[in-house]
Amino acid sequence: MCGAGGSQALVPSPVEAPQVALSQLPPEAQRTQRLIRAGGPFPYAKDGTVFGNRERLLPRAPRGYYREYTVPTPGSRDRGARRIVCGGKPPTAPVACYYTDDHYASFRLIAQ
Repeated sequence: MCGAGGSQALVPSPVEAPQVALSQLPPEAQRTQRLIRAGGPFPYAKDGTVFGNRERLLPRAPRGYYREYTVPTPGSRDRGARRIVCGGKPPTAPVACYYTDDHYASFRLIAQ
C-alpha cells in the first residue's frame, strides 16, 4: 500500500488508522471500491472529485492526490454520510483507500 524506493517522499504513507477488510464493509462500499478500480461509471456527479483533507485526518499530500466517492446509504434521500477516499494516481490504482461512515469525522484504512 505504501510507495517504494525513491518515490516514497512523493507518496504519503497510509495514516495510522484502524484497518478494515473490504469484505467487512457494507455491500455498497464493496461495489463502490470495484467502481473506483474500474474507473466508473459512478452514480453521483461528485464521485471522483478532489478531496481536500481539510480535517487533516489523512496523511498530508499535494492537492489533487485524494479523491472521494459516495457509498450509497439505503433509505437516504441524499448522498448520505458514507464515503471512500482514495489517494494516488491514477485513481484506478490507488495507493490507499479509506472508509468513513460519519462524513469525514473518522477514517478506517481499507486493507487490500
